[in-house]
Amino acid sequence: MTETVLDISNLAVTFDTPDGDVEAVKGISLSINKGECLGIVGESGSGKSQTFLSAFGLTAQNARVSGAVKFQGRDVLGMSRSELDQVRGRHVAFVFQDPLTALTPHLTIETQMSEVLEHHFKVSGAAARERCVEWLERVRIPEAARRLTQYPHELSGGMRQRVMIGMAMMAEPALLVADEPTTALDATVQAQVLDLIEDLRKDTGAAVALITHDMGVIARMAQRVAVMRRGEVVETGAVDDIYSSPKADYTKMLLKAVPRIDGERYVPLAPPEEGPPILRAEDVRVTFPVRVKAGGLFGGASKPLRAVDGVSFQLNAGETLGIVGESGCGKSTLARAVVQLLPRNAGDVTFRGRNLMPSEREAIRQSRKDLQIVFQDPLASLDPRMTLGSSIAEPLLAFEPLLKRDQREERVKEIMRQVGLDPDLINRYPHELSGGQNQRVGVARAMILKPKLVVCDEAVSALDVSIQAQILKLLADLQREYKTSFLFISHDLAVVREISHNVLVLYLGRAVEYGPAEVILRDPRHPYTKALLAAAPTPDPDVARNKPRVRLIGDLPSPLDTRAPLRFLKSRIIDNPDAVQYRPQWIEVGSGHFVAEHDPASAVAA
Repeated sequence: MTETVLDISNLAVTFDTPDGDVEAVKGISLSINKGECLGIVGESGSGKSQTFLSAFGLTAQNARVSGAVKFQGRDVLGMSRSELDQVRGRHVAFVFQDPLTALTPHLTIETQMSEVLEHHFKVSGAAARERCVEWLERVRIPEAARRLTQYPHELSGGMRQRVMIGMAMMAEPALLVADEPTTALDATVQAQVLDLIEDLRKDTGAAVALITHDMGVIARMAQRVAVMRRGEVVETGAVDDIYSSPKADYTKMLLKAVPRIDGERYVPLAPPEEGPPILRAEDVRVTFPVRVKAGGLFGGASKPLRAVDGVSFQLNAGETLGIVGESGCGKSTLARAVVQLLPRNAGDVTFRGRNLMPSEREAIRQSRKDLQIVFQDPLASLDPRMTLGSSIAEPLLAFEPLLKRDQREERVKEIMRQVGLDPDLINRYPHELSGGQNQRVGVARAMILKPKLVVCDEAVSALDVSIQAQILKLLADLQREYKTSFLFISHDLAVVREISHNVLVLYLGRAVEYGPAEVILRDPRHPYTKALLAAAPTPDPDVARNKPRVRLIGDLPSPLDTRAPLRFLKSRIIDNPDAVQYRPQWIEVGSGHFVAEHDPASAVAA
């Protein structure tokens, strides 16, 4: 007989606010069995996280919780604080979305991990340290003993998340609640973390509640799915049934909105204009001096960090070039150097026939009207003290100062209508809008001057899939109307395929593959591109389970090491971290499809 670990019945959570009661969770019922992964999916604000936080007493003081929650047969809602402290962390553990905020910044990894053992098992000293090393190795962190002495900021995002999983699982809990554990991670790191959770579930028999808005992650990990919307469960069932024959309209909409590398594009793209390119980037290099001491500590001699190391490409009018790669590969640095927001150390950038030299400030200033950027976080890029109308109109004040106030307002309202914003919102402030609406404000602000080139820097990565689909369609429509060219930066290959004509793949500041999006994402040739594609979640359980894995061993190496960019051409490495290394040559493997030289067996298949 299957053992039920968690049973939630008619759970409701209401918050008392100055504006009245807010019902965050409305009578939810669900259960999770031993050794099972239940995927809880839905968009932001659907009540996913609040359901599990409130089930284990992790709510704010203004919350009212009702219903029944039984964990391993015990009533949780009736437990005292001391009883909950014995359950949380020991029998039920949480892994949150952002490990940097979940970990204590001024404590070492060893101190934080040992705290779990001291509190729940009264284990300390050498025995605790040995157990910590064992679990760091179990979650595949290299040099585990050395990592114990480090602080959270000294680890990569993927390592921090693995530390969190190790801390959560070292007490061998009966239930692991993973709340968006991979949202902020690159595709290859995300794949490693998901593999880790899956292996630990099988090894320990723990039940897993996987909370996410990513339908691809759910397809890969879950046996059953609960779909939530506005505090309610709208559909639940086996993962194969939910994906093959969804019943609820909301579930159908979520699945339809998910971008896919295979299948038809959700957004139809207009073909680029023929003729000479409007943008040429040739051998662009951006280097930052980094002071390094022996042992890897900052403060000593200076070494060059080659953020962008000789990248070339061109862009036609009405074309979107997708720039992909993991965090730290130089995507954003390259785009900022191209639009003159960062100084480049070498290389030429020609925009509309004009060579934009760093010394020619007036020429660059005149080009700003046609060079715009949309950032990842609209709230961070919009002035919270300015109304939406003022933010959108700001470029007009700089480049069309002769416009009268009523003319500016009419231009603002016109672009707001074009991007799907109600002009009546013109006097609202950013905090009064949703994330999707604020992203539309960012697009409106960038497009109001009808620029020739717009950089979209992870412009949809923080959005729910339905809002993401709307923004992608908006960008495609604006491109069709204005013949705007886009540099579209993302680590999500499915999103890049949805919006891009061509794709440029970067690895540690260098281009490793370039060509038509449909060709590269269906027939990748470079092992790094293959690994990125293999790691990308697929919203289809059958495909996700049977998809061949191509894994990269270890974390992204240090860009300070000159050997690092030759990870896929080890046969040409000079074993000296300061030596001038061989530069891989481009090989044309198809019409317009170029790949950097690499060794035949430079990725790991599994």
